[in-house]
Parts: sequence; C-alpha cells; structure tokens
Amino acid sequence: MDNKALRILLCEDDENLGMLLREYLQAKGYVADLYPDGEAGYKAFMKIKYDICIFDVMMPKKDGFTLAKEVRSANSEVPIIFLTAKTLKEDILDGFKIGADDYITKPFSMEELTLRVEAILRRVKGKRNKDNNTFKIGKFTFDIQKQILAINGEQTKLTTKESELLNLLCTHANDVLNRDFALKTIWIDDNYFNARSMDVYITKLRKHLKADPSIEIINIHGKGYKLIIPDSNEG
Repeated sequence: MDNKALRILLCEDDENLGMLLREYLQAKGYVADLYPDGEAGYKAFMKIKYDICIFDVMMPKKDGFTLAKEVRSANSEVPIIFLTAKTLKEDILDGFKIGADDYITKPFSMEELTLRVEAILRRVKGKRNKDNNTFKIGKFTFDIQKQILAINGEQTKLTTKESELLNLLCTHANDVLNRDFALKTIWIDDNYFNARSMDVYITKLRKHLKADPSIEIINIHGKGYKLIIPDSNEG
C-alpha cells in the first residue's frame, strides 16, 4: 500500500507516547500530525483533510469521544481509531456507537497499530470503489446491502453475520483478514465464545462458496483468514 499521500490526525496527551507514535507512523511513510488535546485536534481537522484519525480517549480540554462526535458531524466517513487504557465493555460500545472503526487498548505494539491502520484504509478504499454495493467473487456476485450471494441464477440469502464477515473477507481479498480485527469489528468482543462463533460462520461461508472451486477461505495460523479468489485484473 502506498502510504505517501496519506495523512493521519493523531491526538494523544501523553507527550512521550505521542511523539513515539508520530515518529513510527512517519517512518512507515505516513504524514502524522500530533496534537496534545481534543480542542487542538478539532481545529486541525477543520483546516486539513485527513485520511484517518487516531484519538486517545482521555484527553484534556476535549476528550476523545467528544472529539469523535464533532469530527463525525463534519465528516461521516473519515475512519477513527480510539486509543485507551480503559477496558470496560461499556466504553468500547460507546466508542463504536459514535462511529469508531477500531479500538486499541493500551499497552499495544506499534506494529499492531500500523496493521490496524492499513486494514481500515484497505476497507475504506474498497467502499469507495464505483460499484461499492457488490463484490465479484469468482463466479459469484455478492450484494452487500441485500445480503445475497448469487451464482448461475441461484441466490442464497445470507444472515447478517455471514454478510458482514464475507464483506470483510472481500475487502481483504487475497490478503490476510486479521482474526482479532474481524472479531472486534463484527462481534465487538474478541472472547473465546465469539471466536468459536466466527469459526462456525467461516465454515458456513465455505459451504456457500463451494459451487466455485477456484475460491477458498484458508486459515492463516496465528493470524486469521484469507479469501483466495482469481484476480480478474491480472494479465
């Protein structure tokens, strides 16, 4: 992924962590602007076009949730990641209700953060495709809004969870869909029971897709899943 033109708004009141994050993101090729509080971050957002926002939840002058609400009022599509030391489920749910795309609990690794950023930007890019309501999966057509998977005139109505999971797999087609990211995106919580539930849905999707043998969903040990589909753009 070409990160050169991508600009990140980073709001973190911990000066040392903020500088460390900014330096790491810049080393990865992003342009990262760091602000120590939500008020300064909002002023910057209203002046500059950002591709993604990373907000600490607990900040002076204006906390991350308040900042996110104001950003969402101005721009309903820009991705937002929350950084927080809080682990209460209510706080995580509040973040997703505001419109967060992801939620990372401190402490976290720099590599984890950049992987989350890259995954979200890939998903956003997929959403911005001209035909953003359907995916072509080999011989299948997947209508996201209607939750219908069709092949040779036959249609299968997917459940909401099946549709959400297939949508994520499609936006990461021929790339790894991080297991924890998928769990937090669809199930909110990455606990054992939800993880087992996702395995069941992966099995169901494999059955739905078996009519086209060129397609497969493979397990990537310790990482997640990969939807393998023929690339119609090759050649």
